[in-house]
Amino acid sequence: MMLLGRKGMDQGAPIFVRIFKEESELEVWKARDDGRFYHFKTYPICNWSGAIGPKTTYGDHQAPEGFYRVSADQMNPNSQYYLAFNLGYPNAYDRSLQRTGDALMVHGKCKSVGCYAMTDALIEEIYGLAREALKGGQENFEVHAFPFRMSDENMARYKDNPNYPFWKTLKQGYDYFEKYRLPPAIAVCDHHYVVNVKAPANATVRPDAACPRFMRPVVAPFVPKPAEQQLAEERIVVPGPKLREMQSFAAAKPIPARSDDASFGTSFGLGVPESTGSTPAPSAPQ
Repeated sequence: MMLLGRKGMDQGAPIFVRIFKEESELEVWKARDDGRFYHFKTYPICNWSGAIGPKTTYGDHQAPEGFYRVSADQMNPNSQYYLAFNLGYPNAYDRSLQRTGDALMVHGKCKSVGCYAMTDALIEEIYGLAREALKGGQENFEVHAFPFRMSDENMARYKDNPNYPFWKTLKQGYDYFEKYRLPPAIAVCDHHYVVNVKAPANATVRPDAACPRFMRPVVAPFVPKPAEQQLAEERIVVPGPKLREMQSFAAAKPIPARSDDASFGTSFGLGVPESTGSTPAPSAPQ
């Protein structure tokens, strides 16, 4: 609450979430009174399953990549993984490609079979931020899940990956937000995402049909006021475990799941995180 106040962010203001697999990071951004989004915190993703690349099939243990949307009915305060929100996979784009799977979440407990798993304390804070934004009037919030931070350098590293054409489209959404500090409007037609477009009033947009003649809204680039330049550039990174990162250094040595960073939770009246003295069995394949 103190940080929200220092950053000039209303508790019920809209949020925007970005996920980066390779870096095992989840970002929360919040809107300020100028309508643009400012970084709130970057949280470590304790665990995620599969490899970089989109989820395509039920049981492939892949965590989704793409542009997703979360509304109030996707929030689960009674999850067996402490707290959770459903990403909404498969979305219209995924369904147009006959991709299968369900119950793909961001949740606690640091256990993942196709989900993005945080520690209990950190999902408590993230869940609280999302809940208050929805209570404050945001109809739904966007979650953009990327394979990695989509810089030109990182894209060049993966230019031979079969997912590269798909990632080029995701990069359009990444670049748009970096430039404008606004989540772009996303349409799905002709079995692909289209970024920053608006359909004419009489147009029909179908995921499995040809795209209509879209209009592209003109938006002014984000330029912070001189007195707010530091706030616009500030990045607060929360400490915590990243099991995928740890396993890359000690692949042969199992690392137990932990949820001991409780000092970062309990800010939004959700109570003390559940005990994690024993590790729960993983959920069914997703």
